[in-house]
Amino acid sequence: MFRRILVANRGEIALRVIRAAKGLGIETVAVFSEADRGAPWLDEADATVCIGPARADRSYLDAGSILQAAEQTGCQAVHPGYGFLAENAVFAARAEQQGITFVGPGPAAIGRVGDKVEAKRTLAAAGIPTIPGSGGVVPGLEAARSEASRIGYPVLLKAVAGGGGRGMRLCEGESDLDRAFGEAAIEAEKAFGDGSLYLEKYIEGGRHVEFQVLCDAFGKGIHLGERECSIQRHHQKLIEESPSPVMDARTRDAMGERVARAVAAIGYRNAGTVEFLRAKDGSLFFMEMNARLQVEHPVTEMVTGI
Repeated sequence: MFRRILVANRGEIALRVIRAAKGLGIETVAVFSEADRGAPWLDEADATVCIGPARADRSYLDAGSILQAAEQTGCQAVHPGYGFLAENAVFAARAEQQGITFVGPGPAAIGRVGDKVEAKRTLAAAGIPTIPGSGGVVPGLEAARSEASRIGYPVLLKAVAGGGGRGMRLCEGESDLDRAFGEAAIEAEKAFGDGSLYLEKYIEGGRHVEFQVLCDAFGKGIHLGERECSIQRHHQKLIEESPSPVMDARTRDAMGERVARAVAAIGYRNAGTVEFLRAKDGSLFFMEMNARLQVEHPVTEMVTGI
């Protein structure tokens, strides 16, 4: 058990982490930018440290300042929450190098599942069904045309490093692909610093279902059921519910156990979310994995009582 942890985030998730730590008898240090001075979550922490000006890249994304604050305040661990540095493998590695525990998966696991193409390969190798696609990065428009023809339209262009719908385009035919390829690559480069794209078959009428998993450091994993998040706007989830109204108990248990075993087998630890598309015939296809605490984790907490 840690004596003191640093909470490397702000707002609602920072407050949740602080309160959870307090319930476990763990002291907390909250960091904040100049713009958040006097914010309400800071009042509940045992100590606070200003880490920079309002701009996120000079405060909440400044790994050096955050780790320096952790060392100066005697923290044994840093909790990243979600967003900011939560899925940053370099930050996780730097924390470990400085003898500070990163509360989340290790840097190798973050890198492995953070790359969407590599994540699909990893889960497919573990026997988890994946959406038919290019199987890797498409290096240019000609390669994309060839892969789309092989897969069959409609297809989705997706950013390898993407999320939140950025760098994603639905292509009903080759003319759509020709127009969208450059746009998606530029958008992905601006958003993620990586314009690499891959292709997936577009599953019409699919539903978005995700499994919450927890893994320890000894190769064991469990699942906490699924969440349904099909009601979205511009690829952003609006409503989450659990259990899914279209998931039966047999499928839930079977796929949940397979996913938990597969994720644990790659050395993953801590919380993670494995996202699937459910086709009209009930088939589940792996899409991606979030190597962090999910924004919607309270839904699972309310259902399970954890």
